[in-house]
Amino acid sequence: MPVSQWAARIDQLVWGPWMLALLVGTGAFLTLRTRFLPWRNLGWALKSTFSREARSAGEGGEVSPLSALMTTLAATIGTGNIAGVATALVAGGPGALVWMELSALLGLSSKCAECLLAVKYRRKTGQGEFRGGPMYTMRCGLRQRRLGAALAFFFAVSTVLASLGMGNMAQSNSVAAALAGSFGVPARITGAATAVLALAVILGGIRRIARVAGVVVPFMAALYLLAGLAVLLGRLPALPGAVAQILRLAVSPAAAAGGAAGTITASILDAARWGIARGCFSNEAGMGSAAIPAASAASSSPARQGYLNMTGTVVDTLVVCTVTGLCICASGVLGATDASGAPINGAALTSLAFQTVLGPLGGLLVDVCIALFAFSTILGWAYYGETALAYLTGGRGLLPYRLVYALAAYIGAVESLELVWNLSDIFNALMAVPNLVCLLLLSGTAARELRAFQPVIRRERRKVPRRRR
Repeated sequence: MPVSQWAARIDQLVWGPWMLALLVGTGAFLTLRTRFLPWRNLGWALKSTFSREARSAGEGGEVSPLSALMTTLAATIGTGNIAGVATALVAGGPGALVWMELSALLGLSSKCAECLLAVKYRRKTGQGEFRGGPMYTMRCGLRQRRLGAALAFFFAVSTVLASLGMGNMAQSNSVAAALAGSFGVPARITGAATAVLALAVILGGIRRIARVAGVVVPFMAALYLLAGLAVLLGRLPALPGAVAQILRLAVSPAAAAGGAAGTITASILDAARWGIARGCFSNEAGMGSAAIPAASAASSSPARQGYLNMTGTVVDTLVVCTVTGLCICASGVLGATDASGAPINGAALTSLAFQTVLGPLGGLLVDVCIALFAFSTILGWAYYGETALAYLTGGRGLLPYRLVYALAAYIGAVESLELVWNLSDIFNALMAVPNLVCLLLLSGTAARELRAFQPVIRRERRKVPRRRR
């Protein structure tokens, strides 16, 4: 059997129902263990995102808490928000969108806890910069030292491999496909440009990555959301029926969707499986990746940074993915087929939905957003990978890694990547398992930190200034 088929089988195995149950189950357990504090304080967290404290950078190579969040969003807002949502709706029906959002709500607690713990157990380098993430949490936070060290090594190796695959080669391939489709740019030109631009940014470390992310992320998100809202306004008469159908099919034992949302056949199990899978893939809650840039933030409070970083799940899934799903369902393109009779899926389906209102400009905007989303993901994952490598090597080998990372971006643009996609999915799962085990073992620590921070939130809600000592 070819290697690609073996990889595909392993991919299906590791991302089977047990993995989805572990991801969602951990999120549900943490939500209960923390007494719903991430949900109860979500409004405060969103309001605090752009506060003066969130925008303030510290000393010694740190970045502001907001910049750390932007770095996380750069990595998580990617092709999954465009192509992944469409795939979930085709495989699971319109009801998959509800399950995607449910996974995001439960993922709030997972992301809050993993980012909180990353700040609590981070370490300062000789250059005065903070480095942290699940590997440091596992090694320094778990009482079972041998288990912690083993889990940390396993997570770090998986992160390095995932950064080169899913975080880099797969994304540069998406950039090349998007620019070739809309502008006819040859893949080798796109690959070379992507490699050079990525290298220019990542050579500057977390500060330059965060600075670029702070510009690119708001721009690309605003561009996509404005285009999506234009589509929804153009399909406003069909929107209520589409929403009703989405809600109904999320809990229907078996349904053949038709009408406003298009025609697709799926069961409730299909809707739940694909919605949860694509939701977790999109926001990465529970994978541990978001905790790596969170640890670099100039924040003195682990709980505050945990709350701040969990808002990324809201932006990524509850906003961007929801807009994509509503556009597809309200436009009635779900279930459409191409000239050969094959179902239209992925980014092509999202593009078709945008074109129903915006015409050819809709397809062009989708391709531009795919290129921007994918490039920002390359930048975010570069920091994930080099932080994991620094943990494994004691800070050595970062320059060679950055050069290899840029080369991988070029290779990804010009080569077929079916095997890379499957292997990357596997490495993502191998990141999630030790991180979820660590979250469960340290759930009590996370809950205590959140409860101890609650008086601060109450004081800020009342807008009572702190007393001077």
